Amino acid sequence: MAFYEAGTQWHAGEEAIHRLLRVPGQDNPTQPYLAPNAANTLIRSPLIALGTLDSNGRPWTSVWGGEAGFSRPIGQSIIGLKTTIDRTHDPVAHILLGDAVDGEVVHEKGTGRMVSLLPIDLNTRKRVKLYGRMVAGALAATEPGIGEVQLVVKIEQSLGNCPKYLNKKQIIPHVPQPKLVSSTIPLPLPAVELILKSDLFFISSSNHELDMDTNHRGGPPGFVRILSNDTDGLTLVYPEYSGNRLYQTLGNLNSNPRAGLVFPDFDTGDALYITGSTEILAGEAATNLISHTNLAVKIKVEAARFVLDGLAFRGQPGEFSPYNPPVRYLSTEKPSGITASEKQIYAKLIDKKIISPTVARFRFHISDPTKAGPWKPGQYATLSFKDELDMGYSHMRDDDPKSLNDDFLRTFTISSSHTSSDAHNQFEITIRKVGVVTDFLFRHNIRSELEVPLQGFGGEFYIQQINGEHVSFVAGGVGITPLLAQAADLDLKRLNLYWTVRGDDMALVNDTFDNIPGLSERTNLFITGKIVKESDEWNRLCQSPVKLQERRISKEDVSGNSTSKWFVCAGTSFRNTLLEWLDGQTVLYEDFNY
Repeated sequence: MAFYEAGTQWHAGEEAIHRLLRVPGQDNPTQPYLAPNAANTLIRSPLIALGTLDSNGRPWTSVWGGEAGFSRPIGQSIIGLKTTIDRTHDPVAHILLGDAVDGEVVHEKGTGRMVSLLPIDLNTRKRVKLYGRMVAGALAATEPGIGEVQLVVKIEQSLGNCPKYLNKKQIIPHVPQPKLVSSTIPLPLPAVELILKSDLFFISSSNHELDMDTNHRGGPPGFVRILSNDTDGLTLVYPEYSGNRLYQTLGNLNSNPRAGLVFPDFDTGDALYITGSTEILAGEAATNLISHTNLAVKIKVEAARFVLDGLAFRGQPGEFSPYNPPVRYLSTEKPSGITASEKQIYAKLIDKKIISPTVARFRFHISDPTKAGPWKPGQYATLSFKDELDMGYSHMRDDDPKSLNDDFLRTFTISSSHTSSDAHNQFEITIRKVGVVTDFLFRHNIRSELEVPLQGFGGEFYIQQINGEHVSFVAGGVGITPLLAQAADLDLKRLNLYWTVRGDDMALVNDTFDNIPGLSERTNLFITGKIVKESDEWNRLCQSPVKLQERRISKEDVSGNSTSKWFVCAGTSFRNTLLEWLDGQTVLYEDFNY
Protein backbone atom coordinates (compact mmCIF):
# COMPACT_ATOMS: atom_id res chain seq x y z
CA MET A 1 0.00 0.00 0.00
CA ALA A 2 1.70 3.15 -1.15
CA PHE A 3 0.82 6.59 -2.47
CA TYR A 4 3.62 8.82 -3.68
CA GLU A 5 3.84 11.86 -5.88
CA ALA A 6 2.47 11.66 -9.40
CA GLY A 7 4.66 9.54 -11.63
CA THR A 8 5.90 7.36 -8.77
CA GLN A 9 2.60 6.07 -7.36
CA TRP A 10 3.77 2.47 -7.14
CA HIS A 11 6.89 1.53 -5.26
CA ALA A 12 9.55 -0.67 -6.84
CA GLY A 13 8.26 -3.90 -5.29
CA GLU A 14 4.73 -3.33 -6.58
CA GLU A 15 6.02 -2.46 -10.05
CA ALA A 16 8.07 -5.67 -10.08
CA ILE A 17 5.00 -7.77 -9.28
CA HIS A 18 2.97 -5.94 -11.93
CA ARG A 19 5.63 -6.79 -14.51
CA LEU A 20 5.84 -10.40 -13.34
CA LEU A 21 2.09 -10.88 -13.61
CA ARG A 22 1.67 -8.68 -16.70
CA VAL A 23 -0.70 -6.21 -15.10
CA PRO A 24 -1.69 -3.37 -17.48
CA GLY A 25 -0.61 0.11 -16.45
CA GLN A 26 -2.94 1.76 -13.96
CA ASP A 27 -2.97 4.52 -11.38
CA ASN A 28 -2.74 3.73 -7.69
CA PRO A 29 -6.24 4.38 -6.28
CA THR A 30 -4.98 4.86 -2.71
CA GLN A 31 -6.06 8.18 -1.16
CA PRO A 32 -3.46 10.19 0.83
CA TYR A 33 -5.92 10.87 3.67
CA LEU A 34 -8.89 9.32 5.47
CA ALA A 35 -11.48 9.28 2.67
CA PRO A 36 -15.17 9.78 3.67
CA ASN A 37 -16.15 6.22 2.67
CA ALA A 38 -13.21 4.89 4.67
CA ALA A 39 -14.34 6.87 7.72
CA ASN A 40 -17.85 5.44 7.34
CA THR A 41 -16.52 1.86 7.14
CA LEU A 42 -14.33 2.52 10.18
CA ILE A 43 -17.30 3.55 12.31
CA ARG A 44 -19.40 0.56 11.25
CA SER A 45 -16.71 -2.10 11.62
CA PRO A 46 -16.75 -4.32 14.73
CA LEU A 47 -13.17 -5.48 14.09
CA ILE A 48 -9.87 -3.92 13.12
CA ALA A 49 -6.79 -5.91 12.20
CA LEU A 50 -3.67 -3.87 12.76
CA GLY A 51 0.02 -4.33 12.15
CA THR A 52 3.30 -2.76 13.14
CA LEU A 53 7.03 -3.58 13.19
CA ASP A 54 9.04 -4.77 16.16
CA SER A 55 12.55 -3.57 17.01
CA ASN A 56 14.00 -6.08 14.53
CA GLY A 57 11.84 -4.82 11.69
CA ARG A 58 9.57 -7.86 11.77
CA PRO A 59 5.84 -7.30 11.08
CA TRP A 60 3.28 -8.50 13.60
CA THR A 61 -0.50 -8.50 13.28
CA SER A 62 -3.33 -8.52 15.79
CA VAL A 63 -7.09 -8.04 15.62
CA TRP A 64 -9.05 -5.85 18.07
CA GLY A 65 -12.67 -5.01 18.67
CA GLY A 66 -15.92 -6.83 19.32
CA GLU A 67 -18.67 -4.40 18.37
CA ALA A 68 -19.05 -1.44 16.05
CA GLY A 69 -18.30 1.99 17.49
CA PHE A 70 -15.02 1.24 19.24
CA SER A 71 -13.17 3.21 16.53
CA ARG A 72 -14.02 6.53 14.90
CA PRO A 73 -12.55 9.70 13.38
CA ILE A 74 -11.65 12.27 16.01
CA GLY A 75 -10.04 14.90 13.78
CA GLN A 76 -8.97 15.54 10.22
CA SER A 77 -7.49 12.17 9.12
CA ILE A 78 -7.04 11.26 12.79
CA ILE A 79 -8.78 8.23 14.29
CA GLY A 80 -9.15 6.87 17.80
CA LEU A 81 -9.62 3.29 19.05
CA LYS A 82 -10.81 2.21 22.49
CA THR A 83 -11.40 -1.45 23.28
CA THR A 84 -10.53 -4.42 25.49
CA ILE A 85 -7.50 -6.51 24.53
CA ASP A 86 -5.12 -9.14 25.85
CA ARG A 87 -2.59 -6.82 27.50
CA THR A 88 0.00 -9.52 28.21
CA HIS A 89 0.44 -11.61 25.05
CA ASP A 90 -0.83 -9.41 22.20
CA PRO A 91 2.35 -8.72 20.16
CA VAL A 92 1.10 -5.48 18.57
CA ALA A 93 0.02 -4.03 21.91
CA HIS A 94 3.40 -4.97 23.38
CA ILE A 95 5.29 -3.26 20.54
CA LEU A 96 3.20 -0.08 20.66
CA LEU A 97 2.70 0.29 24.42
CA GLY A 98 4.67 -2.43 26.18
CA ASP A 99 7.04 -0.20 28.16
CA ALA A 100 4.38 2.14 29.51
CA VAL A 101 3.33 2.24 33.14
CA ASP A 102 -0.23 1.03 33.63
CA GLY A 103 -2.52 3.68 32.12
CA GLU A 104 0.35 6.01 31.19
CA VAL A 105 -0.14 7.88 27.93
CA VAL A 106 2.63 7.14 25.44
CA HIS A 107 3.31 10.06 23.08
CA GLU A 108 5.12 9.31 19.86
CA LYS A 109 7.91 11.65 18.85
CA GLY A 110 8.78 12.73 15.32
CA THR A 111 6.81 11.04 12.56
CA GLY A 112 5.55 8.30 14.88
CA ARG A 113 5.58 4.54 14.63
CA MET A 114 4.06 2.99 11.49
CA VAL A 115 0.65 1.35 11.97
CA SER A 116 -1.46 -0.32 9.29
CA LEU A 117 -5.12 -1.08 9.90
CA LEU A 118 -7.95 -3.01 8.30
CA PRO A 119 -11.40 -2.07 9.64
CA ILE A 120 -13.66 -4.93 8.57
CA ASP A 121 -17.32 -5.91 8.91
CA LEU A 122 -17.57 -9.59 8.07
CA ASN A 123 -21.36 -9.56 8.26
CA THR A 124 -21.63 -7.10 5.36
CA ARG A 125 -18.31 -8.02 3.72
CA LYS A 126 -17.03 -4.46 3.88
CA ARG A 127 -13.43 -3.49 4.61
CA VAL A 128 -11.03 -0.63 4.08
CA LYS A 129 -7.25 -0.46 4.30
CA LEU A 130 -5.67 2.33 6.32
CA TYR A 131 -2.09 3.33 6.96
CA GLY A 132 -0.74 5.96 9.30
CA ARG A 133 1.50 6.88 12.19
CA MET A 134 0.80 6.43 15.87
CA VAL A 135 0.22 9.71 17.70
CA ALA A 136 -0.40 8.43 21.24
CA GLY A 137 -1.74 5.47 23.16
CA ALA A 138 -2.38 4.02 26.58
CA LEU A 139 -3.15 0.62 28.08
CA ALA A 140 -4.84 0.34 31.46
CA ALA A 141 -5.34 -2.95 33.30
CA THR A 142 -8.98 -3.81 33.99
CA GLU A 143 -8.95 -7.51 34.93
CA PRO A 144 -6.20 -10.14 35.21
CA GLY A 145 -4.52 -10.48 31.82
CA ILE A 146 -6.69 -7.95 30.01
CA GLY A 147 -6.91 -4.21 29.74
CA GLU A 148 -8.47 -1.27 27.93
CA VAL A 149 -6.36 0.11 25.12
CA GLN A 150 -6.67 3.58 23.62
CA LEU A 151 -4.82 4.41 20.43
CA VAL A 152 -4.67 7.54 18.28
CA VAL A 153 -3.39 7.26 14.72
CA LYS A 154 -2.92 9.91 12.02
CA ILE A 155 -4.09 8.34 8.76
CA GLU A 156 -1.91 8.98 5.70
CA GLN A 157 -3.47 6.48 3.26
CA SER A 158 -6.87 4.82 2.74
CA LEU A 159 -8.23 2.42 0.17
CA GLY A 160 -11.55 0.56 -0.04
CA ASN A 161 -11.45 -3.14 -0.94
CA CYS A 162 -13.89 -5.51 -2.62
CA PRO A 163 -15.86 -8.20 -0.72
CA LYS A 164 -14.39 -11.23 -2.50
CA TYR A 165 -13.33 -14.21 -0.31
CA LEU A 166 -14.91 -12.73 2.83
CA ASN A 167 -16.93 -15.41 4.63
CA LYS A 168 -19.75 -13.87 6.61
CA LYS A 169 -19.63 -13.80 10.42
CA GLN A 170 -21.73 -12.02 13.01
CA ILE A 171 -19.28 -10.57 15.55
CA ILE A 172 -20.27 -10.41 19.22
CA PRO A 173 -18.19 -9.06 22.13
CA HIS A 174 -16.60 -11.38 24.67
CA VAL A 175 -14.46 -10.86 27.77
CA PRO A 176 -11.24 -12.81 27.14
CA GLN A 177 -9.24 -14.82 29.65
CA PRO A 178 -5.92 -15.12 27.82
CA LYS A 179 -3.49 -17.94 28.47
CA LEU A 180 -0.21 -18.37 26.61
CA VAL A 181 0.05 -21.99 25.47
CA SER A 182 3.18 -21.90 23.35
CA SER A 183 5.80 -19.50 22.02
CA THR A 184 8.01 -22.13 20.41
CA ILE A 185 8.16 -24.22 17.26
CA PRO A 186 6.93 -26.81 16.43
CA LEU A 187 3.39 -25.67 17.05
CA PRO A 188 1.19 -27.70 19.40
CA LEU A 189 -1.66 -29.68 17.86
CA PRO A 190 -4.42 -27.15 18.71
CA ALA A 191 -2.52 -24.43 16.84
CA VAL A 192 -2.09 -26.73 13.84
CA GLU A 193 -5.81 -27.49 13.90
CA LEU A 194 -6.57 -23.76 14.00
CA ILE A 195 -4.57 -23.19 10.80
CA LEU A 196 -6.19 -26.12 9.03
CA LYS A 197 -9.73 -25.03 9.85
CA SER A 198 -9.24 -21.30 9.25
CA ASP A 199 -11.16 -19.61 6.45
CA LEU A 200 -9.46 -16.26 7.14
CA PHE A 201 -6.25 -14.75 8.44
CA PHE A 202 -4.85 -11.22 8.55
CA ILE A 203 -1.44 -10.36 7.14
CA SER A 204 0.79 -7.30 7.56
CA SER A 205 3.74 -6.35 5.38
CA SER A 206 5.91 -3.30 4.93
CA ASN A 207 7.88 -1.44 2.32
CA HIS A 208 10.76 -1.19 4.80
CA GLU A 209 10.32 2.00 6.85
CA LEU A 210 8.22 3.82 4.25
CA ASP A 211 4.75 2.41 4.79
CA MET A 212 2.77 -0.70 5.77
CA ASP A 213 -0.21 -2.73 4.65
CA THR A 214 -2.60 -4.97 6.57
CA ASN A 215 -5.14 -7.04 4.68
CA HIS A 216 -7.05 -10.28 4.94
CA ARG A 217 -6.74 -13.53 3.07
CA GLY A 218 -9.81 -15.73 2.96
CA GLY A 219 -11.08 -18.86 1.27
CA PRO A 220 -12.55 -22.24 2.10
CA PRO A 221 -11.56 -23.73 5.49
CA GLY A 222 -8.14 -25.29 5.05
CA PHE A 223 -6.94 -23.05 2.22
CA VAL A 224 -3.70 -22.51 4.16
CA ARG A 225 -1.49 -25.61 4.00
CA ILE A 226 1.33 -26.64 6.35
CA LEU A 227 4.54 -27.66 4.59
CA SER A 228 6.42 -28.51 7.78
CA ASN A 229 6.03 -28.27 11.55
CA ASP A 230 8.91 -29.95 13.31
CA THR A 231 12.17 -29.22 15.06
CA ASP A 232 13.59 -27.97 11.75
CA GLY A 233 10.93 -25.27 11.55
CA LEU A 234 7.40 -24.24 10.62
CA THR A 235 6.57 -23.39 7.00
CA LEU A 236 3.15 -22.44 5.65
CA VAL A 237 1.89 -21.79 2.13
CA TYR A 238 -1.32 -20.33 0.79
CA PRO A 239 -2.61 -19.68 -2.75
CA GLU A 240 -3.15 -16.12 -3.94
CA TYR A 241 -6.56 -15.87 -5.58
CA SER A 242 -7.66 -13.49 -8.30
CA GLY A 243 -8.05 -10.03 -6.77
CA ASN A 244 -8.08 -6.35 -7.71
CA ARG A 245 -4.63 -6.64 -9.35
CA LEU A 246 -3.10 -3.93 -7.19
CA TYR A 247 -0.81 -6.49 -5.51
CA GLN A 248 0.09 -4.18 -2.65
CA THR A 249 0.81 -6.99 -0.20
CA LEU A 250 2.84 -8.94 -2.75
CA GLY A 251 4.59 -5.72 -3.75
CA ASN A 252 5.67 -5.22 -0.15
CA LEU A 253 6.81 -8.83 0.11
CA ASN A 254 8.82 -8.43 -3.08
CA SER A 255 10.51 -5.36 -1.63
CA ASN A 256 10.82 -6.67 1.93
CA PRO A 257 10.07 -10.42 2.26
CA ARG A 258 8.70 -10.37 5.80
CA ALA A 259 5.14 -10.81 6.99
CA GLY A 260 3.20 -10.99 10.23
CA LEU A 261 0.01 -13.04 10.43
CA VAL A 262 -2.74 -13.66 12.93
CA PHE A 263 -5.14 -16.61 12.72
CA PRO A 264 -8.22 -15.83 14.86
CA ASP A 265 -10.46 -18.63 16.08
CA PHE A 266 -13.95 -17.17 15.95
CA ASP A 267 -15.37 -20.12 17.90
CA THR A 268 -13.06 -20.01 20.92
CA GLY A 269 -11.27 -16.65 20.85
CA ASP A 270 -7.89 -18.38 20.48
CA ALA A 271 -5.25 -16.61 18.41
CA LEU A 272 -2.09 -17.72 16.63
CA TYR A 273 0.39 -14.92 15.98
CA ILE A 274 3.34 -15.58 13.68
CA THR A 275 6.04 -13.60 11.91
CA GLY A 276 8.50 -14.82 9.34
CA SER A 277 10.20 -14.56 5.98
CA THR A 278 8.28 -15.05 2.75
CA GLU A 279 8.81 -16.30 -0.78
CA ILE A 280 6.49 -15.48 -3.68
CA LEU A 281 5.91 -18.47 -5.96
CA ALA A 282 4.65 -17.89 -9.49
CA GLY A 283 4.00 -20.17 -12.45
CA GLU A 284 5.55 -23.63 -12.26
CA ALA A 285 7.08 -22.92 -8.84
CA ALA A 286 3.55 -22.53 -7.44
CA THR A 287 1.99 -25.33 -9.50
CA ASN A 288 4.64 -27.82 -8.43
CA LEU A 289 3.87 -27.09 -4.78
CA ILE A 290 0.09 -26.65 -4.76
CA SER A 291 -2.18 -28.30 -7.28
CA HIS A 292 -4.19 -25.97 -9.54
CA THR A 293 -2.27 -22.87 -8.38
CA ASN A 294 -0.07 -20.46 -10.32
CA LEU A 295 0.54 -17.88 -7.59
CA ALA A 296 1.27 -18.59 -3.93
CA VAL A 297 3.13 -17.30 -0.88
CA LYS A 298 5.36 -19.48 1.28
CA ILE A 299 6.11 -18.35 4.84
CA LYS A 300 9.06 -19.61 6.88
CA VAL A 301 8.02 -18.79 10.44
CA GLU A 302 10.63 -17.20 12.69
CA ALA A 303 8.52 -16.65 15.80
CA ALA A 304 5.08 -17.77 16.93
CA ARG A 305 2.74 -17.21 19.85
CA PHE A 306 -0.39 -19.32 20.47
CA VAL A 307 -2.84 -17.85 23.00
CA LEU A 308 -6.04 -19.44 24.29
CA ASP A 309 -9.08 -17.15 24.65
CA GLY A 310 -7.07 -14.04 23.88
CA LEU A 311 -9.54 -12.24 21.62
CA ALA A 312 -12.34 -9.98 22.81
CA PHE A 313 -14.94 -11.32 20.40
CA ARG A 314 -16.60 -14.37 18.95
CA GLY A 315 -17.93 -14.91 15.46
CA GLN A 316 -21.14 -16.69 14.56
CA PRO A 317 -20.64 -18.22 11.09
CA GLY A 318 -22.71 -17.18 8.10
CA GLU A 319 -22.51 -18.01 4.42
CA PHE A 320 -19.20 -18.60 2.67
CA SER A 321 -18.09 -16.32 -0.14
CA PRO A 322 -19.40 -17.50 -3.52
CA TYR A 323 -15.96 -16.69 -4.93
CA ASN A 324 -14.17 -19.33 -2.85
CA PRO A 325 -12.53 -22.00 -5.02
CA PRO A 326 -12.13 -25.54 -3.63
CA VAL A 327 -9.23 -26.24 -1.27
CA ARG A 328 -6.02 -26.62 -3.24
CA TYR A 329 -3.92 -29.35 -1.71
CA LEU A 330 -0.17 -29.70 -1.68
CA SER A 331 1.17 -31.86 -4.47
CA THR A 332 2.53 -34.16 -1.76
CA GLU A 333 -0.88 -34.45 -0.10
CA LYS A 334 -2.87 -35.64 -3.08
CA PRO A 335 -1.85 -38.14 -5.73
CA SER A 336 -3.39 -35.80 -8.30
CA GLY A 337 -0.77 -33.14 -7.70
CA ILE A 338 0.11 -31.77 -11.11
CA THR A 339 3.72 -30.91 -11.80
CA ALA A 340 5.42 -29.46 -14.79
CA SER A 341 6.90 -31.63 -17.50
CA GLU A 342 9.66 -30.96 -19.99
CA LYS A 343 7.31 -31.64 -22.90
CA GLN A 344 3.59 -31.00 -22.79
CA ILE A 345 1.47 -34.04 -23.63
CA TYR A 346 -1.86 -33.57 -25.37
CA ALA A 347 -5.10 -35.52 -25.57
CA LYS A 348 -7.03 -35.25 -28.83
CA LEU A 349 -10.79 -35.78 -28.86
CA ILE A 350 -11.51 -38.48 -31.44
CA ASP A 351 -14.99 -39.76 -30.61
CA LYS A 352 -18.12 -38.59 -28.85
CA LYS A 353 -21.32 -40.44 -27.97
CA ILE A 354 -24.30 -38.61 -26.49
CA ILE A 355 -25.99 -41.21 -24.28
CA SER A 356 -28.69 -38.91 -22.92
CA PRO A 357 -29.27 -35.13 -22.85
CA THR A 358 -27.07 -34.93 -19.74
CA VAL A 359 -24.63 -37.87 -20.07
CA ALA A 360 -22.05 -38.49 -22.81
CA ARG A 361 -18.93 -40.50 -23.50
CA PHE A 362 -15.75 -39.00 -24.98
CA ARG A 363 -12.70 -40.84 -26.32
CA PHE A 364 -9.27 -39.18 -26.39
CA HIS A 365 -6.03 -40.13 -28.13
CA ILE A 366 -2.78 -39.50 -26.22
CA SER A 367 -0.15 -37.67 -28.26
CA ASP A 368 2.83 -39.34 -26.57
CA PRO A 369 1.80 -42.40 -24.49
CA THR A 370 5.37 -43.12 -23.39
CA LYS A 371 5.67 -39.68 -21.78
CA ALA A 372 2.22 -39.81 -20.19
CA GLY A 373 2.91 -43.16 -18.58
CA PRO A 374 0.49 -46.09 -18.52
CA TRP A 375 -2.92 -45.53 -16.97
CA LYS A 376 -4.89 -48.12 -15.07
CA PRO A 377 -8.62 -48.76 -14.78
CA GLY A 378 -9.64 -47.06 -11.54
CA GLN A 379 -7.62 -43.91 -12.23
CA TYR A 380 -8.62 -40.51 -13.52
CA ALA A 381 -7.19 -38.23 -16.21
CA THR A 382 -6.47 -34.56 -15.59
CA LEU A 383 -7.10 -32.32 -18.61
CA SER A 384 -6.58 -28.57 -19.03
CA PHE A 385 -9.18 -26.53 -20.90
CA LYS A 386 -7.59 -23.18 -20.06
CA ASP A 387 -6.63 -22.35 -23.65
CA GLU A 388 -10.19 -23.03 -24.79
CA LEU A 389 -12.18 -21.38 -22.02
CA ASP A 390 -10.12 -18.80 -20.13
CA MET A 391 -11.64 -15.39 -20.86
CA GLY A 392 -8.86 -13.44 -19.16
CA TYR A 393 -8.89 -11.29 -16.06
CA SER A 394 -12.07 -9.93 -14.52
CA HIS A 395 -12.21 -8.31 -11.10
CA MET A 396 -15.79 -9.28 -10.16
CA ARG A 397 -18.19 -11.58 -11.97
CA ASP A 398 -21.28 -12.02 -9.81
CA ASP A 399 -23.08 -14.06 -12.47
CA ASP A 400 -20.36 -16.74 -12.26
CA PRO A 401 -18.11 -15.96 -9.25
CA LYS A 402 -16.15 -19.21 -9.22
CA SER A 403 -14.93 -18.55 -12.77
CA LEU A 404 -12.50 -15.92 -11.47
CA ASN A 405 -10.31 -18.59 -9.92
CA ASP A 406 -11.13 -21.33 -12.40
CA ASP A 407 -7.92 -22.77 -13.81
CA PHE A 408 -10.06 -25.00 -16.07
CA LEU A 409 -8.19 -28.08 -14.94
CA ARG A 410 -10.60 -30.98 -14.66
CA THR A 411 -10.21 -34.56 -13.46
CA PHE A 412 -12.40 -37.24 -15.01
CA THR A 413 -12.60 -40.89 -13.99
CA ILE A 414 -11.51 -43.13 -16.85
CA SER A 415 -14.42 -45.32 -17.95
CA SER A 416 -12.65 -47.47 -20.58
CA SER A 417 -10.93 -50.79 -19.91
CA HIS A 418 -7.55 -52.21 -20.90
CA THR A 419 -9.03 -54.92 -23.08
CA SER A 420 -8.91 -53.03 -26.39
CA SER A 421 -5.79 -53.11 -28.57
CA ASP A 422 -5.42 -49.30 -28.51
CA ALA A 423 -5.86 -48.92 -24.73
CA HIS A 424 -2.23 -47.86 -24.30
CA ASN A 425 -2.75 -44.65 -26.31
CA GLN A 426 -6.46 -43.94 -25.79
CA PHE A 427 -8.93 -43.55 -22.95
CA GLU A 428 -12.59 -42.75 -22.48
CA ILE A 429 -14.48 -40.64 -19.96
CA THR A 430 -18.21 -40.87 -19.31
CA ILE A 431 -19.46 -37.63 -17.79
CA ARG A 432 -22.53 -35.64 -16.83
CA LYS A 433 -23.04 -32.10 -18.09
CA VAL A 434 -22.67 -30.09 -14.89
CA GLY A 435 -20.46 -27.06 -15.59
CA VAL A 436 -18.61 -24.88 -18.06
CA VAL A 437 -16.07 -27.54 -19.12
CA THR A 438 -18.54 -30.39 -19.56
CA ASP A 439 -20.94 -28.06 -21.35
CA PHE A 440 -18.09 -27.13 -23.71
CA LEU A 441 -17.42 -30.80 -24.46
CA PHE A 442 -21.10 -31.53 -25.08
CA ARG A 443 -21.37 -28.64 -27.54
CA HIS A 444 -18.09 -29.32 -29.34
CA ASN A 445 -18.41 -30.58 -32.92
CA ILE A 446 -16.29 -33.71 -33.23
CA ARG A 447 -15.39 -32.68 -36.79
CA SER A 448 -13.56 -29.65 -35.39
CA GLU A 449 -10.18 -30.70 -34.01
CA LEU A 450 -9.85 -30.38 -30.25
CA GLU A 451 -6.55 -31.08 -28.52
CA VAL A 452 -6.07 -30.19 -24.86
CA PRO A 453 -3.09 -30.58 -22.50
CA LEU A 454 -3.06 -33.86 -20.60
CA GLN A 455 -1.61 -33.17 -17.16
CA GLY A 456 -1.37 -36.81 -16.17
CA PHE A 457 -3.17 -39.72 -14.54
CA GLY A 458 -3.82 -40.30 -10.85
CA GLY A 459 -5.99 -42.03 -8.30
CA GLU A 460 -6.12 -45.58 -6.99
CA PHE A 461 -9.78 -46.55 -6.74
CA TYR A 462 -9.33 -50.23 -7.56
CA ILE A 463 -12.15 -52.75 -7.13
CA GLN A 464 -10.43 -55.92 -5.96
CA GLN A 465 -11.73 -59.43 -5.36
CA ILE A 466 -8.98 -61.09 -3.34
CA ASN A 467 -8.98 -64.87 -2.79
CA GLY A 468 -12.45 -65.31 -4.22
CA GLU A 469 -14.14 -62.74 -1.93
CA HIS A 470 -17.59 -61.39 -2.71
CA VAL A 471 -17.76 -57.57 -3.00
CA SER A 472 -20.46 -54.93 -3.46
CA PHE A 473 -20.33 -51.71 -5.43
CA VAL A 474 -22.65 -48.75 -4.75
CA ALA A 475 -22.93 -46.09 -7.44
CA GLY A 476 -24.85 -42.86 -7.67
CA GLY A 477 -25.61 -41.84 -11.26
CA VAL A 478 -22.38 -41.49 -13.26
CA GLY A 479 -20.57 -42.91 -10.22
CA ILE A 480 -20.78 -46.12 -12.24
CA THR A 481 -17.71 -45.02 -14.25
CA PRO A 482 -15.03 -46.83 -12.16
CA LEU A 483 -16.95 -50.07 -12.64
CA LEU A 484 -17.21 -49.46 -16.40
CA ALA A 485 -13.43 -49.43 -16.58
CA GLN A 486 -12.81 -52.40 -14.29
CA ALA A 487 -15.68 -54.81 -15.03
CA ALA A 488 -13.62 -56.80 -17.54
CA ASP A 489 -11.20 -57.72 -14.74
CA LEU A 490 -13.88 -58.81 -12.27
CA ASP A 491 -15.84 -61.97 -11.65
CA LEU A 492 -19.35 -60.52 -11.94
CA LYS A 493 -20.83 -63.56 -10.21
CA ARG A 494 -19.06 -62.40 -7.05
CA LEU A 495 -20.26 -58.81 -7.38
CA ASN A 496 -23.42 -57.07 -6.19
CA LEU A 497 -24.17 -53.69 -7.76
CA TYR A 498 -26.45 -51.19 -6.02
CA TRP A 499 -27.10 -48.34 -8.44
CA THR A 500 -29.27 -45.29 -7.85
CA VAL A 501 -30.24 -43.22 -10.90
CA ARG A 502 -32.74 -40.61 -11.93
CA GLY A 503 -35.41 -41.37 -14.49
CA ASP A 504 -33.46 -39.31 -17.02
CA ASP A 505 -30.52 -41.73 -16.71
CA MET A 506 -32.23 -44.86 -17.93
CA ALA A 507 -30.33 -44.58 -21.23
CA LEU A 508 -27.05 -44.69 -19.29
CA VAL A 509 -28.20 -47.84 -17.51
CA ASN A 510 -29.10 -49.61 -20.75
CA ASP A 511 -25.86 -48.49 -22.37
CA THR A 512 -23.92 -49.92 -19.42
CA PHE A 513 -25.72 -53.25 -19.56
CA ASP A 514 -25.07 -53.43 -23.32
CA ASN A 515 -21.34 -52.90 -22.79
CA ILE A 516 -21.01 -55.25 -19.80
CA PRO A 517 -22.86 -58.52 -20.45
CA GLY A 518 -23.95 -60.22 -17.27
CA LEU A 519 -23.95 -57.07 -15.13
CA SER A 520 -27.72 -56.60 -15.19
CA GLU A 521 -28.20 -59.92 -13.37
CA ARG A 522 -26.06 -58.63 -10.52
CA THR A 523 -27.71 -55.20 -10.26
CA ASN A 524 -30.18 -53.73 -7.79
CA LEU A 525 -31.41 -50.61 -9.60
CA PHE A 526 -33.18 -47.76 -7.78
CA ILE A 527 -34.85 -45.16 -9.99
CA THR A 528 -36.17 -41.85 -8.66
CA GLY A 529 -37.80 -38.85 -10.28
CA LYS A 530 -39.92 -38.80 -13.39
CA ILE A 531 -40.10 -42.12 -15.27
CA VAL A 532 -41.51 -42.23 -18.78
CA LYS A 533 -42.93 -45.75 -18.80
CA GLU A 534 -43.97 -45.59 -22.44
CA SER A 535 -40.35 -45.10 -23.53
CA ASP A 536 -38.13 -47.65 -25.21
CA GLU A 537 -35.55 -47.20 -22.43
CA TRP A 538 -38.07 -48.22 -19.76
CA ASN A 539 -39.25 -51.21 -21.77
CA ARG A 540 -35.67 -52.38 -22.24
CA LEU A 541 -35.02 -52.19 -18.51
CA CYS A 542 -38.20 -54.12 -17.71
CA GLN A 543 -37.13 -56.88 -20.08
CA SER A 544 -33.67 -57.20 -18.49
CA PRO A 545 -32.86 -59.38 -15.43
CA VAL A 546 -32.14 -56.28 -13.31
CA LYS A 547 -33.87 -56.03 -9.91
CA LEU A 548 -35.79 -52.82 -10.49
CA GLN A 549 -37.08 -50.55 -7.70
CA GLU A 550 -39.01 -47.31 -8.28
CA ARG A 551 -37.80 -45.64 -5.07
CA ARG A 552 -34.75 -44.45 -3.18
CA ILE A 553 -32.28 -46.93 -1.77
CA SER A 554 -32.69 -47.57 1.96
CA LYS A 555 -30.59 -48.95 4.77
CA GLU A 556 -32.50 -52.21 4.63
CA ASP A 557 -31.38 -52.72 1.02
CA VAL A 558 -27.71 -52.92 2.01
CA SER A 559 -27.90 -54.26 5.56
CA GLY A 560 -27.63 -57.97 6.17
CA ASN A 561 -25.50 -58.43 3.07
CA SER A 562 -22.72 -60.98 3.59
CA THR A 563 -20.36 -58.98 1.37
CA SER A 564 -16.85 -58.74 2.85
CA LYS A 565 -16.01 -55.42 1.23
CA TRP A 566 -17.93 -52.41 -0.13
CA PHE A 567 -16.84 -49.95 -2.83
CA VAL A 568 -18.68 -46.63 -3.13
CA CYS A 569 -18.64 -43.97 -5.82
CA ALA A 570 -21.30 -41.36 -5.08
CA GLY A 571 -21.79 -37.75 -4.12
CA THR A 572 -20.66 -36.61 -0.69
CA SER A 573 -24.11 -36.56 0.94
CA PHE A 574 -25.12 -40.00 -0.34
CA ARG A 575 -21.69 -41.39 0.51
CA ASN A 576 -21.86 -40.13 4.09
CA THR A 577 -25.28 -41.75 4.49
CA LEU A 578 -23.89 -45.03 3.20
CA LEU A 579 -20.96 -44.85 5.61
CA GLU A 580 -23.45 -44.58 8.47
CA TRP A 581 -25.46 -47.52 7.13
CA LEU A 582 -22.33 -49.64 6.65
CA ASP A 583 -20.70 -48.72 9.96
CA GLY A 584 -18.31 -51.42 11.08
CA GLN A 585 -17.80 -52.84 7.59
CA THR A 586 -14.88 -52.36 5.20
CA VAL A 587 -15.83 -49.49 2.89
CA LEU A 588 -13.57 -48.00 0.21
CA TYR A 589 -14.73 -44.96 -1.71
CA GLU A 590 -13.70 -42.61 -4.47
CA ASP A 591 -12.45 -39.28 -3.09
CA PHE A 592 -13.33 -36.36 -5.35
CA ASN A 593 -10.98 -33.85 -3.59
CA TYR A 594 -8.58 -33.81 -6.53
